Amino acid sequence: MSIAAPSPFAAVVIGGGISGLACAYRLQQAGIPARVLEAGARPGGLIATKEKDGFQFELGPQSFLSNEPLLQLIESLGLNEQLQHADRRAPRYILSGGKLVRAPLAPQSLLTTPLLGATTKWKIFTEMTKHTVPPDGDESVAGFVRRKFGDELLEKFVAPFVSGVYAGDPEKLSLRASFPKLYEFEKEYGSVMKGAMKSRDTKGKPRAGLCSFRGGMETLPRAIAGRLGELLLTESSVNSLQRGKANGKPWFEIEFTRGNHREMIAANAVIVATPTDAAGGMLRQLSGEFPGAFARIEYAPVAVVSAGYRREQVQHPVSGFGFLVPRSEKLRVLGTVWNSSLFAGRCPDGKVSFTSFAGGATDPGLLDLKDEEIVELICGEVAGVLGISGAPAIARVQRYARALPQYNLGHSGNVAALSGLAASVPGLFLAGNYLSGPSIGACVEQANLTADAARVYLASIGATGAGAVAHA
Repeated sequence: MSIAAPSPFAAVVIGGGISGLACAYRLQQAGIPARVLEAGARPGGLIATKEKDGFQFELGPQSFLSNEPLLQLIESLGLNEQLQHADRRAPRYILSGGKLVRAPLAPQSLLTTPLLGATTKWKIFTEMTKHTVPPDGDESVAGFVRRKFGDELLEKFVAPFVSGVYAGDPEKLSLRASFPKLYEFEKEYGSVMKGAMKSRDTKGKPRAGLCSFRGGMETLPRAIAGRLGELLLTESSVNSLQRGKANGKPWFEIEFTRGNHREMIAANAVIVATPTDAAGGMLRQLSGEFPGAFARIEYAPVAVVSAGYRREQVQHPVSGFGFLVPRSEKLRVLGTVWNSSLFAGRCPDGKVSFTSFAGGATDPGLLDLKDEEIVELICGEVAGVLGISGAPAIARVQRYARALPQYNLGHSGNVAALSGLAASVPGLFLAGNYLSGPSIGACVEQANLTADAARVYLASIGATGAGAVAHA
């Protein structure tokens, strides 16, 4: 293999998931064309849509909560007409004693739900009258809930919710890192309930809505990739990342393999938007501290099981969002989304489609099973909950050994250490779902901030256009 001469760019983004794509697009909008290197065959990372036999399945995120940066991105891409909005009133359920019980999503519903006993309801009701102070050190989600409300709320509501968001273990997840608003409510008001009420009263903003696209979630990364055009290179694996100087100004040299050729890129700024394991190895040459710092961020494995049925096979009305499963129910499924109830066009007429999740931080061994074993196990458990007779008309499993970063105890310190290491290398920036939230909206918001920081840096050294290194 021969190495082509270096091609100069002001910025290079390594990683073509939603964080990397959003970074590159933000830079493009600011007049800075950024080369994007994606190791996979397609952009989008875990955001992937699969269509077969009239069914549309999401292999990763099933939907997204709208926030302002994400909605602005969608509008700029001309995707507003493709947006689908789920019914805000769509109920969510929690499995309790083998039966589905409507989840209490509003503070007042916690006082009436059959999920909780009188003692727990009294603790919730009186929480506003008891001023508490969060501990100085990092506290787990489980420790926080036990301290404030007791074990029952943790087991019946919080733990399954944590599984649905992070596929995580509440005994390990950091409250401050994973649910910072709860920490801030107690710190500022001494009461979570009081903080929630005051926050809702003062902000006056509409609640985030649950959304998708008519063509599926992959519509978003495809649209960004279309805007980036030839700037985006897939099947391009970075071999090395080194730092040097050109005409007295710092720059980077990236060697990558594309097809059977090794190529070089020179850049004034590099944004690393890969998962942490890849980032650690890639940045080793810049600082020997990067691999260890990245390795401290754990990931949860997840199996995504998609299934479709004839409507008459399913006894339950399956009208709503879906259900979550507490570990006390002794099932291995973490939860199930009723896709065809949330968004139109997910399956043929007379059919229904579901997506279930299993594994996670509390059951990593599930991914040791074969695909057919996972499908049989999880579809069987869901069938028991929803009263499904017969085998699914279609079923598939997508497994992720490293699905979601875990915001475990010490996560804030880990992120601060990584930020400090990156800051010690001028022109190096980090982006990804391990920094400020795993949701698509959080990734886009963080990607915007990262791109803006890179733009400011490039302006400070007089390198903002294509081929900036060559002219530095």
